[in-house]
Amino acid sequence: MALTLTTLIPLTSSPSALSAASSAVPVGAATPAEALPVVTPTPQRMTGAGRSLRVPDRVRLAVAPGADGAGLAVVRAALSAAGARHIDETPLTDATPVADRGAPATGSGRSDGLTVVVGPVADRPVARALRAAGGSVPGTLVAEGYSLASTANGGRAGGTVVLAGNDADGGYYAAQTFRQLVAPERRAIAAVSITDHPLMALRGSIEGFYGAPWSHADRLDQLAFYGAVKANTYIYAPKDDPYLRESWREPYPAEKLAELRELIETATAHHVDFTYAISPGLSVCYSDPADVKALEEKLGSLYEAGARSFYVALDDISYTSWNCAADQAGYGAPGRAAAGRAQAGLLNTLQRGFIATHPGANPLQMVPTEYSDMADSPYKTVLREELDPRVVVQWTGNDVVPPSISVADARAASAVWGRKVFLWDNYPVNDYGQTTGRLLMAPYDRREPGLHEELSGIVLNPMNQAAASKVALFGGASFAWNDQDYDADRTWRAAADFLAGGDRTTAEALLAFFDTQHLAPTFGPENWQPQAPALRAALDGFRTVWTTGSAAERQAALRTLAARATLLAEAPERIRSGVADEGFLRETAPWLTALDLWGDAFEATVEGLRAQLAGGSGASAFAQAAELAGQASAVRTIPGTTRPQGTIKVADGVLDTFIRQAPELRD
Repeated sequence: MALTLTTLIPLTSSPSALSAASSAVPVGAATPAEALPVVTPTPQRMTGAGRSLRVPDRVRLAVAPGADGAGLAVVRAALSAAGARHIDETPLTDATPVADRGAPATGSGRSDGLTVVVGPVADRPVARALRAAGGSVPGTLVAEGYSLASTANGGRAGGTVVLAGNDADGGYYAAQTFRQLVAPERRAIAAVSITDHPLMALRGSIEGFYGAPWSHADRLDQLAFYGAVKANTYIYAPKDDPYLRESWREPYPAEKLAELRELIETATAHHVDFTYAISPGLSVCYSDPADVKALEEKLGSLYEAGARSFYVALDDISYTSWNCAADQAGYGAPGRAAAGRAQAGLLNTLQRGFIATHPGANPLQMVPTEYSDMADSPYKTVLREELDPRVVVQWTGNDVVPPSISVADARAASAVWGRKVFLWDNYPVNDYGQTTGRLLMAPYDRREPGLHEELSGIVLNPMNQAAASKVALFGGASFAWNDQDYDADRTWRAAADFLAGGDRTTAEALLAFFDTQHLAPTFGPENWQPQAPALRAALDGFRTVWTTGSAAERQAALRTLAARATLLAEAPERIRSGVADEGFLRETAPWLTALDLWGDAFEATVEGLRAQLAGGSGASAFAQAAELAGQASAVRTIPGTTRPQGTIKVADGVLDTFIRQAPELRD
């Protein structure tokens, strides 16, 4: 596949996305800690370094040998978006002039230029430039880490920015951070010093839901998005791909294999590890050499296509019966321990006979048949004792859809499995009954800081709606990078800003919409995140004032309520006009249609309350609100895109209840 600029930067966000927060600092003003731009994921260390840098028309880009090409494309795009019309790329050598912090570039002949240095921190000129710009060279080069320093020239605009990667991945992630330091509308770059690296080695998503799988275009867009948020793992495991599940023995048709090759190449361009999962458990004969050979051939075809990470999914199968008589003879009567022995034998064969003999292949990953809770069992005991220690084991938490996950939970699971477990987090997946009619767009939350000490990584299982899943995936990637400093609400707002392309009005509308899709259910009656908490708080506050306040207080409360109603009523059109992500707009279309109607019903309810405050009944307005609410309640999901199908839910139990009760709120 020929790589173009659009394959190296996010396909559905502007270069200014994630940088709006930096606009609070005027050009040339100091960057104190409290005014630092929001960078996601949160760096391990970021400090202000004085006044911001101005981006001039001409910028010098000094590139060291080994600089990451994809990262350079991101840097160029960010500089161009900030107004640089000429980017002069030159090799970085020991003789390249570099400015000391706060001083003009020695030998540059001027003090208003901007020099951006990009390269490996192990390169001596890069390290020298980093120190001169006020940064520090880390004593230990943690994989995927980077250092970044930006400092203004003394007395004039411009300055020096140094992006130093610990490795190629780190260089790419330094560029993604640099993108967030740039405020294109002000032609400015925040002055900072950053040292950063991830706390978890595996971060990303697993396409492991039931129902309609993502399209090829969805996956390409997701891979670009993962690179932007420093997620490095995509596990290809759609339940509805017959060639990895029901028909796993059959080779992929040429056109399908070509699609997978394009995904692998695109993933590599964005520093994402494409992991191919195969799910043979419905029919595999563990003791049959022909089935082992078929597995190795299938994985081999993906290896030839460029994949280097492989995964065996043994979830959602039964171990109460064998698929062949040979397994009965080889492992005895079916049961937990027997299933453990059979699976351990197969996985060990693949790890030792396939993975170990294919250069560059990463340790085999798997999800077991017993994938949730922390209780030991004969099945887990056998796998703990017999499974090759290199094999990575996944775990979904203390339940299939856990309301929370603690460090103690993960520690207990790791003890049961005899290794650090790899979390398969079933959020925001919406393929089960309790999610009917819902998008799950609450912040990624209730995962305890410190989990990096007990987990090898986290991947989220997303929704059938790929683009809408970005809200949760944004948080999951940030948490896995730096769970110690993760702020769920701040990251949620940054996700809205990302989708809004940095436009604050659009981001405000998105947050109002997300609030109406905030409910996060479990498999049971418990919800681990509430529905519409911001709207509920506003309505509860209004009820209190409306029933107990003075006339003046009621007037003021009604004005506030009217503004809230207007925000919801106008949010769909703001989102349609302000979000560039066509996939997001397509997937959320029925929810935005329903919100249009609910917003109109809310505004009609406010008119009814206003009439009551003036001494009338408000009956006509309340009747209109009820009619609109009925229309909103009838909007359905898009056929074929969601499992299960149903009517659309928008702030259910909150807004509908208020509209129904509003006529009777007065004393």
